[in-house]
Amino acid sequence: MALITSPPSNPKARRPGLAKLVPDVTSAALVDAAESKPEPEAAEFRRILLSDVVVKSQKRVFFGRKWNAYDLATASVILAMHCLCLFAPFQFHWRALLVAVALYVVTGLFGITLSFHRNLSHRSFKVPKWLEYFFAYCGVQALQCGGPNNVGDLKKQPFYRFLEKTYVIHPIALGALLYGLGGFPFLVWGMGVRVVWVYHITWLINSACHVWGKQLWKTGDLSRNNGWVALLSFGEGWHNNHHAFEYSARHGLEWWELDMTWYVVKLLQAIRLATDVKVPTEVQKKRMAI
Repeated sequence: MALITSPPSNPKARRPGLAKLVPDVTSAALVDAAESKPEPEAAEFRRILLSDVVVKSQKRVFFGRKWNAYDLATASVILAMHCLCLFAPFQFHWRALLVAVALYVVTGLFGITLSFHRNLSHRSFKVPKWLEYFFAYCGVQALQCGGPNNVGDLKKQPFYRFLEKTYVIHPIALGALLYGLGGFPFLVWGMGVRVVWVYHITWLINSACHVWGKQLWKTGDLSRNNGWVALLSFGEGWHNNHHAFEYSARHGLEWWELDMTWYVVKLLQAIRLATDVKVPTEVQKKRMAI
């Protein structure tokens, strides 16, 4: 299981995440300072379009690494889901689209952002175990593979050990259920299109939200608040807010910063299912403000 994570401002504050498929980048201000010095590689700096971020060097993600069995299995799943999407224009009908949207909410909102990220990764709130396990199971159906170091502290619980050992069975079972309910169109849209859609929104957090947007807090990194990514990712696009206050269950800190995940947390809190909900204080905000 993978979490929506990004390089933390305090590396000790969270568990290790997946390697990021992003270039080595820095801010234009730092590059300008570097260009004033006689560095031969300065000419290789490339500014990203509509951003003050520049690429210092390109990482060889695919051909500059040794592929192991786990890498190949993960790549095969991702490739298979993308290939399944190719049938989408020929297998469209409205019921299939509604299934895809419903599963996008269940797996993306309840599973990835609410459970994997804010609850399990950052412990920004608590819920009863039965509800924690339900949300985590929703995340399993998002098919976001991750290394064992990503869930080391969860292995003490039998439920998560069971999910790890039987991980591949659950999306296969969902796919079979979808096929039984609506045939190939449900499979294409409910699995292929929906999974790929959530994949790319997840990846946007660690790419677009480090390139485009505004920085309001002194996080010492490239994290930015990006409204359109927040809209697609149930509030995860307020990424600079998150880096500043990683423990916070609320990412959209202003009333106008749409954060669907936070609204769900507030609802759970109102009905007394969510407790120990963490948000930054005004003192903490002032300390971090630029």
